Formats: sequence, C-alpha cells, structure tokens
Amino acid sequence: MGFKEGGLCHLTTATTTVTFSDADTQPLALSQSSNVNQTLSLLQSDDVNLRVQAAVEIRRLTKTSQRYRRHFSGAVKPLVDMLLCDSIEAKEAALAALLNLAVKDETNKINIIDAGALEPIIGFLQSEDPTLEEHAIAALITLSASSVNKPIISASGAIPLLVETLRHGSSQTKSDAVMALYNLSTHPENVSLILRTEPIPPLVDLLKSCKKSSKTAERCTGLIELLVGFEEGRTILTSEEGGILAVVEVLESGSLQSREHAVGTLLTMCESDRCKYREPILREGVIPGLLELTVQGTPKSQSKAQTLLRLLRDNPYPRSELQPNTLENIVCNIISRIDGEDQTGKAKQMLAEMVQVSMEKSLKHLQQRALVCTPADLPISNCASEVPSK
Repeated sequence: MGFKEGGLCHLTTATTTVTFSDADTQPLALSQSSNVNQTLSLLQSDDVNLRVQAAVEIRRLTKTSQRYRRHFSGAVKPLVDMLLCDSIEAKEAALAALLNLAVKDETNKINIIDAGALEPIIGFLQSEDPTLEEHAIAALITLSASSVNKPIISASGAIPLLVETLRHGSSQTKSDAVMALYNLSTHPENVSLILRTEPIPPLVDLLKSCKKSSKTAERCTGLIELLVGFEEGRTILTSEEGGILAVVEVLESGSLQSREHAVGTLLTMCESDRCKYREPILREGVIPGLLELTVQGTPKSQSKAQTLLRLLRDNPYPRSELQPNTLENIVCNIISRIDGEDQTGKAKQMLAEMVQVSMEKSLKHLQQRALVCTPADLPISNCASEVPSK
C-alpha cells in the first residue's frame, strides 16, 4: 500500500519499499531514477496487485509532472498489457495511468496508440462498469488531441460509439463524448464520418440542457458549425425541433467562442441558401442577439453578425445611394418585416441600447487615447494607471 511521510510517497510491496519525491523543479536524482526503474519492474510482476500498485503510483506522479511523464514513458507497453487483464481494478488503474502519461506529451500519445491501447479502450466504451467507460472516453479526449492519432482513432470505429454515448450516456460521459468528437472533427476528413452517424439530434438535445456558457455548449456549437457545412447537416438541424432556436440561444448567452460558433452556423446556412433558411432563422428571434454581437462580440463574431444581418433583411443589397448599407438601415429593414408590434418595439429598443453601448465604448477609447497622447509637460500621474498596458 502507499503512504505519505515528510513530502515523500512510499510504495510498499512484500519485498521492497520504493520512494518518490514530489518535487518537480530539479532533474531526477540517481536514487529517484533507480526508483523509477524499480516501479517499471513491478509492472512486469506476475502479481496483479503489485502491478496495480505501481500503476496507481505512476498515475499519481504523472498527474502534474511533465518530468515524470518523460521518465515513465517506458511504462506505456506494460500498462497497455494491463488493459487486457481480467481484473477490472487493473484495467482502471492502467487506463488512468496511461491517461496521465498522455497529457501534454505528444510522444506518449502516439506510443500509447502504437502499443495497441486503442482496441481495448474502444471496447471499454461499451463496458457496464461506469468508471471504466468514463476513463475510456477521457483517454480518447487526450489521445485525439494528437494530429497523428485523429485518423487512426476515427478508423477504429470510435465515432459511432461516441455518438451513441451522446444519445444514452450520463451527463458527464455526454460532455466528454462531445469533447472527443470535437477533437476528431478538426481532422477535415472526419467531419463527414461524424455526420454519417446522425449526431445533430443528440447534440441539439445536449445543447438545450447544458449551461449555454459552458465548455460543453462551446464544443456542441463548434461541431454543429462544421456539420452544417454539408446540406444534409443543414437540413437535419432545420427539421430538428428547436434546433435553430438552440443555436440562437447560445448566440445570445454563450461564451465568446460559443457565440462565434453560433453566428458562424447561422451564417453558413444563410449563405448556402438564403431563400430556404432566412425565414426559419428570423422566426427564432435572432435579431437582438445579432445586434449585441455587432458591438460586443469578438472581431470575427462582429463581422459575421453584420454579414448575417445584411442577408436576413428583405433585400440584401442597398436599394439606392439614399439607403446605404449601414447597420441602422439594415436593422430597420428587417424589423419592418417582423409581424407584431411587440417584436418590432423590442428590436428597436435593442438597437437603441446597442447604439448607446457602442457610443460609450467609443468615448472610452477616445479618453484612453487622450491619456496616451497627453503632452509630457502636463501632469498625468493621477490617471496613468487607467491606461491599459499593451
């Protein structure tokens, strides 16, 4: 068993005690290197309990230490072999150790796949043991961060199982499955493979239930933005009850990155077929959120929001020189086509608020510039600290 004493961890077995230092600021001392080698030897033991203890210790030491991840790289193969044990405890301990070895270590990520870990990990996605399933999905998140591993993982059959987890998994495994799928989607050829598994309905369901400012919502909308690059994806999202509304809600209250994905999703749809998708998007009350993005979004969000506003108006092109393509004229054109006085009033009020915010931000910027440009002979000591550093 393991116990702590004076900042050191002692791994006690039937014949030996292996001691490790928690310090991560100096290279491994000779005695520490020897202890690492002893732990690696324990992984080759015929006693499953000793192998589990060694895996647990490796997991602990590599949790936050890049140095130990490097020195325990030789543990990859015996840990992968442990994934094939009959013991659930051995599988969980080995998988957790492999997960920590892979964090922020590209070489270990690739070596873990090369050592044959993928097949048992894929099998664990269907395990009745919830801990094993959670560890397997977490491992796939980390392993799929490697550009080398992305096509290998997708070819292994992981994508359909991850989407199945999206449909029927626990709250945690659903969130983790989205993370893994998002990582895989950054390999262009994987996007069409993901689309074939019909992930949009469960993605929409998850988007409806999760916190709109969460990382889960960010990954959901990121995936949906990629999937609507295909006509099939656009059709499914539109036909899914509350699909476009879920995206609009993220556009209104998501994180900056989520909102960028959301407006990108709607813009992709409208640019692909304005006549087909303009009305479904307008019907979900997208205008207030778009107005806010034109002022408070990221530079990409602001640009996309303005472009989408132009496409959503009755005529996307200026009718004459007397009606320039200003934001005010674009919005007035749109709200004049919205049925109902309440909606029109709300949109006009939002526009006024956004103009006010824009004016305040412009005034603040001018004040900051004035401070920076104040002549050297004027006293500025009282306000210099208010100028943001560059």
